[in-house]
Amino acid sequence: MNTPAWSTRKDFAREVERPDDELNLARAALLVAREEYPQLPVERYLVRLDMLAEETRNRLGTERGPPVVLGEALANLFGNRKLRGNRKRYNDPRNSFLNDVLDRGLGIPLTLSVALLEVGWRLDLPLEGVDFPGHFMVRYRGVAATFLIDPFHSGKVRLESEAQELLDRRHGGVVRLKKRHLRTASRHDMIVRLLLNLKGIYHRLRDHKRALAVVERILIVRPTAPSQIRDRGYLLARLGRAEEAVTQLETYLSFAPGARDVQRVEALVRELKSRP
Repeated sequence: MNTPAWSTRKDFAREVERPDDELNLARAALLVAREEYPQLPVERYLVRLDMLAEETRNRLGTERGPPVVLGEALANLFGNRKLRGNRKRYNDPRNSFLNDVLDRGLGIPLTLSVALLEVGWRLDLPLEGVDFPGHFMVRYRGVAATFLIDPFHSGKVRLESEAQELLDRRHGGVVRLKKRHLRTASRHDMIVRLLLNLKGIYHRLRDHKRALAVVERILIVRPTAPSQIRDRGYLLARLGRAEEAVTQLETYLSFAPGARDVQRVEALVRELKSRP
């Protein structure tokens, strides 16, 4: 890894090692992007989020109740600033980079949610991420009302009971809404989900080098995640780094001896060891 990338990786590790309530979500997301954009001015984008919050304050009248503040924040981000879901090119990697989302106004549910959360937290709004399957959202947990906000669809407000409709669209009506589908996502959860999204994109593009860089960052956040240790081994093997691949795959086998893919992994280890 070159020096700028290594420095960024160290900064990322330092950020995600913080307790969840001290982790700066936007900074961590921007550090994910900085491996793709080595000269990315992280602090400048954090100031951009400050400015978006200040714009909302400037739009407010004398009423400063949280529902009113939220309404103005949504109007500014999704009306004035025109943040929106990138429906035409959903799998464009740029949708997963917070700097690109702020620059282009296009993103996926998760990155648009990060933007809303960061602006909302600056305005002292009771917002939290919701780890909804396939469609990340934000929850407003107020004194008088609790509801979901869908940043991908221009900040549309949804009742939690409406979440079944989203599941039906994705799973054809065969999955029933359960409490776990609406669980609150920690800041670390959101960073891992962001990285998993990028991993999937690079996997489909067969960009093994970038996929490996993503897996390595997931392992910084979740050091003992067996599936990521295994996938690091697979990717190292595809990149011709057989000895390192064997180490990772054998580590996976020690962590998950009862996994369904043990025989396949063992066969790959034997093959890698037999290579000259």
